[in-house]
Amino acid sequence: MRRERSLQNIIIIVLSIAVIGMSIGFATYASNLEINGTAHFTPAKWDIHFVDSSFTEPSTQGAIHATNHTLTDTEATYEVTLPAPGSTYTFDVKVKNFGTIKGKLKKIELTNLNEAQSKYIEHTVTYDGTSYSSTTDNLAIAIEPNETQTATVTVTVKYNYPANASDLPTTEQTVNLGVKLYYVDFDATE
Repeated sequence: MRRERSLQNIIIIVLSIAVIGMSIGFATYASNLEINGTAHFTPAKWDIHFVDSSFTEPSTQGAIHATNHTLTDTEATYEVTLPAPGSTYTFDVKVKNFGTIKGKLKKIELTNLNEAQSKYIEHTVTYDGTSYSSTTDNLAIAIEPNETQTATVTVTVKYNYPANASDLPTTEQTVNLGVKLYYVDFDATE
């Protein structure tokens, strides 16, 4: 019995030494790796607006040139007189993304004309070559940040000859026409 205990003690000692030896051996083959770095972030900037001094009148036909036209970062205003059917007034403004976030034109909203006005007034906006004559949703026209490119917005007001001459106004008319451009973050989810 003593002999068995002694053998057990020897086995326990040998196994303990083996475990300690394996631990030391494992420790020599183990290593820790670290990755350290520094990231710098510049501030994000949302800044889509009209380009200063970009208001031009490329064509007018029979119209009295606009008076009181103004252009701010976010609004273009004008006042024009169209004296007779066939008169047209057109002006251009430029839009640019001065920010750092890619944007997209999501919606173009045009003032609704009433039924009588729509018989003799044509109001359109052309955005970079595509013409719109009514409010349009679900657009996805990209405007890149900090690019030298601009988007040209052309607004046209035309005094048309209606199909029936009795549809022409019999008194002087003042019609407020508007166009709103809605931009959102290009990657934004609706």
